Amino acid sequence: MYVSSTVMPLDALTILPNRFKRMAAAKRSLVSQTPSSCCISTNSSTELAISDNSQDYIFVDPPFGANLAYAELSFLWEAWLQVFTSTEKEAIENRHQEKSINEYRTLMSECFAEAYRILKPGRWMTVEFSNTKASVWNAIQMALQDAGFVVANVSALDKKQGSFKAVTTPTAVRQDLVISAYKPSTELEERITRDGGTEQSAWDFVRAHLQQLPRFKGAAGRVEFITERDPRILYDRLVAWFVRHEVAVPLSSLEFQVGLAQRFVERDGMYFLPEQVAEYDRKVRQAGVTPQQELFVSDERTAIDWLREFLKKRPSVYSDIQPDFMKQIGAGWSKYEERPELSDLLEQNFLQYDGKGAVPSQIHSYLSTNFPELRNLGKDDPKLIAKAKDRWYVPDPNKAVDLEKLREKQLLKEFDEYRGFGGRKLKVFRLEAVRAGFKKAWQERDYGPIVEVANKIPDAVLQEDPLLLRWYDQALTRTGGDL
Repeated sequence: MYVSSTVMPLDALTILPNRFKRMAAAKRSLVSQTPSSCCISTNSSTELAISDNSQDYIFVDPPFGANLAYAELSFLWEAWLQVFTSTEKEAIENRHQEKSINEYRTLMSECFAEAYRILKPGRWMTVEFSNTKASVWNAIQMALQDAGFVVANVSALDKKQGSFKAVTTPTAVRQDLVISAYKPSTELEERITRDGGTEQSAWDFVRAHLQQLPRFKGAAGRVEFITERDPRILYDRLVAWFVRHEVAVPLSSLEFQVGLAQRFVERDGMYFLPEQVAEYDRKVRQAGVTPQQELFVSDERTAIDWLREFLKKRPSVYSDIQPDFMKQIGAGWSKYEERPELSDLLEQNFLQYDGKGAVPSQIHSYLSTNFPELRNLGKDDPKLIAKAKDRWYVPDPNKAVDLEKLREKQLLKEFDEYRGFGGRKLKVFRLEAVRAGFKKAWQERDYGPIVEVANKIPDAVLQEDPLLLRWYDQALTRTGGDL
């Protein structure tokens, strides 16, 4: 039995008459506007008695995974009222109801699909969400994407007044997240159905998505980095969009970044439409500061991102990179992720100047700016060449694409090794190799390797990686889950 710790006895004879008056007034107001309007509905949100494409906006505050077992916690009051909740469609994680994170995600997908049905194209839904588990966070995002929504913004909501659990529980979340997602226009949906997985379809999506994203975040001399405008997040949204429509992604990550730079405007590591950037520039000038993106290194992908930012600012020799790199891959490193050697990451993703030919522009710019004795020297000056030799730097986009192809070949080779692994579970592996293998198998409609390797890696890894989970779910659907 559970009785809330915050129960306060109230005088029903005082409260109910006032409550009835307010409800009656609200009902009269709605009926006067639309005869079919309803103040309160107690039916499941998987079956709403509302017509298609009719709503301008939806706000949802769904159950947060296993945070609260609503029906069970209400049993005492329901027993008194003799009205009990039907738990079959209760969207929670609950081992007694035999509902894992997968059942939770499926139920939330059904709810969001119904919200998608009734929302007008191009309109928005807000989801208030709070949970400390990455798997539950990913379940919500996947459920949104499965329904057809595209996430455009995630913000923190400080409610000022903490809940009882937030105040008394050390590990409880103090702020809720507010997810803003939109229903794509009918035109965009029709275009991908008609044209399929073409590059033009990809850029059509990106253009439409950038149009929906916030143009500026910040206030009182503070400018926030808009994560959704980060090229990596944009690419993830693109992949999710294509996978949901069962269409092969026509661009690799680096090809996407090259095309992004050619078509759109970059500011502070974010991309904007040409007509949006003037507003951003004006507000940044008013604030007098620029946003700083924080990189937390926890796996190979974020390690490469950190190296790229490091070498953009300071092309360096191995001995200068290594101490800072080792600090970054400390306690925050994922326990399942194989720690690659720094030398391997550099060789697979960056270029090293060997002292032959002219000094690359990136190294030349860094040296001439930071070393007074090297200023005004030509790129072929022996003194400059000697200082530049053996420095690693970020390759230009065309060479970077070639490097990515070589790296992908190595990743796929390791993925094949995972397929041949004879043990029950892989304890440590390269997550990037799993991603590369899943993507290739999915695009070739060869779903067996996805299921094989998914069964060899911890379930937590799948649940906490939205793209892996999406590819795996689709592979299970296509194979009937028999492999």
